[in-house]
Amino acid sequence: MMQCWTQRRRIWWATAALAMALSLLALTACSRTPPEQRLRERIGQMQAALEQRQARGFMEGVAEDFAGNGGMDRAALQQMVRAQVLANADIGVVLGPAEIELQGDRATVRFTAMATGGGGRLVPDRAGGWKVTSGWRDEDGQWLLHYAEWERL
Repeated sequence: MMQCWTQRRRIWWATAALAMALSLLALTACSRTPPEQRLRERIGQMQAALEQRQARGFMEGVAEDFAGNGGMDRAALQQMVRAQVLANADIGVVLGPAEIELQGDRATVRFTAMATGGGGRLVPDRAGGWKVTSGWRDEDGQWLLHYAEWERL
């Protein structure tokens, strides 16, 4: 009986050790995602949130201390995004190739953006293009937009 108990105990410890090793392996794999790839993924998530008309999802990628054109702060950006979501049944966003400059836990990203909006018809009611320069900060493995400047194309 004692031998059976000892064998069960060994199996339990071996299983626990294996589970812990696999968990650590998974965490290590996640943390090895290169910063530039994580930044591109964040930008893609924010683009998808706009196209899905999810203002909250977009704003998850914006830092509390955001600053933009004309003294725009995070609250003003959030209101602008909400207004676009309310005004447009369909939103389309096409980003040009991103030029990314990494500087430690900060990055500058330059790209062009074409946005369309409208009532859901075949042809959009509105469209515009912008040249964007943005500043990003990596906080606890999450890239956050803390600065953006844009001008019409």
